Amino acid sequence: MPAVGSESEILTAMGTSGAPGIAEEDLLRANCYGLLVSALLAPPSGELLDTFKGLDGDETPFGKAMSALGELARTTKPDDVTDEFTRLFYGHGAGGELHPYASFYLTGFVYDRPLALLRDDLIALGLTKSDVTSEPEDHIAFMMNVMHDLIVGAHGASKDLAAQKDFFDKHVAPWATVFFENLEAAENAKFFRPVGTIGKLLMEIEGQAFSIAA
Repeated sequence: MPAVGSESEILTAMGTSGAPGIAEEDLLRANCYGLLVSALLAPPSGELLDTFKGLDGDETPFGKAMSALGELARTTKPDDVTDEFTRLFYGHGAGGELHPYASFYLTGFVYDRPLALLRDDLIALGLTKSDVTSEPEDHIAFMMNVMHDLIVGAHGASKDLAAQKDFFDKHVAPWATVFFENLEAAENAKFFRPVGTIGKLLMEIEGQAFSIAA
């Protein structure tokens, strides 16, 4: 099966543009998902932080969050971003401040039934995760990567809106907004606070759009 989750995949997700047969609004959606992948799968590399430095937005809440992330990328040292990521998601002993897994949010345990159900649907889509990450497939970054791929048709995954809605409704909507709200409010979050805002707003926008399209 095609693998999802390597750094090359992340960079591709961030920079999707000009894909034939894909509407501009869908490319924008894909790029927003790609941004979340790049920020949340692992501590952002120097190359990814350089990409973030160019982010800018308008006066909408979403645009302001983009601008805030761009400003933080320009003013925060890479080692500080890595340290913040560690405190948020790795931590010491019992783990970080947040646990970015669907199973944890939905059942209170990791590697639980939501992960098993997700794996069944990924098999049906012909997707699996890259060997470069040990994170389970219900990690928030992996799920954002799947949404990106469903939009642009990467790895042969379906581009059909119904397939996107089905995956979103079953595996993303039940918990992702709460996770992003928690990230936005996390005690250890500074650089990642606007990432939480971007994720929260994207989940709201996508949920409304899928409801209208149904």
